[in-house]
Amino acid sequence: MAVTLPAPPIVDTTPPEESVRPRCRPAPGVVVSVAFLLLVVAAVAAPGLLTGTDPLAADPIGALRPPSADHWFGTDQLGRDVFTRVVYGARYSLSIGVASTLLSVVAGGLIGLVAGLSPRFVDEVLSRGLDVLSAFPEVLLALLFIAFTEPGTPSLVMAIALAFAPRYGRMVRAQTLLVRRAGYVEQAVTFGLSRWRLAARHILPNVLGPLPILATIGLGAAIINAAALSFLGMGPQPPSPEWGAMLSESRSYLRVAWWAAILPGVTLVLTVIALTSVGRRLQERFEGRH
Repeated sequence: MAVTLPAPPIVDTTPPEESVRPRCRPAPGVVVSVAFLLLVVAAVAAPGLLTGTDPLAADPIGALRPPSADHWFGTDQLGRDVFTRVVYGARYSLSIGVASTLLSVVAGGLIGLVAGLSPRFVDEVLSRGLDVLSAFPEVLLALLFIAFTEPGTPSLVMAIALAFAPRYGRMVRAQTLLVRRAGYVEQAVTFGLSRWRLAARHILPNVLGPLPILATIGLGAAIINAAALSFLGMGPQPPSPEWGAMLSESRSYLRVAWWAAILPGVTLVLTVIALTSVGRRLQERFEGRH
């Protein structure tokens, strides 16, 4: 009598939908932000490609004219072309933001690295110093620094760097302590590797990873704080076409010529939003969330 064996189960070898990762496409907002930042970079590098007018050229007869084909953003109280001043102002605002961010990253990073590698007493002193500086609002801390110096671009850069250094210092210290407790670092210590060679070979490369991403996000905050201080007269002085200074000069004419203040302000806000959007996207990719 023949015995009929059951047929083997059919195994579906096609990969499940969950295993097929869709290609990650950048969000439309990120694409628009990158395109806008490229335009801002072009204004910084070669403003003559975007406008052929002198940002300091005054024309009292054509003062306070609304936006038109001849003057896209209108003219200010002295007859200067607002669009041209916005384009040339990108160089001032971004230069201040980039310089202050670099200084704050370097200063804060060094303090955080030294605090994370030093004995307990030194770590406590440096950490409490960072905590004290972090307790002050950034604009107030920058104002206190400028009060002991003098208004101007160098003082503004140093003031913003001082105000933003604690955020990077605390982050680097936390990362240093985390990496310092890793198994491979403890093993390197048992082999007699000195503390500073250990920092250069193992700790520093792992700590520096998040810094460029945080600096991208912090650059937007540095630019808007620089504009706020320039609005108060602490930054580049008139007739420099810096965005904050432009807002300060045109605030008295807001009722009769809104474009002289609103359009530079919109450009400032869009630049900060674009930098924050790109920075958040980089942070998500670094953390593996996308």
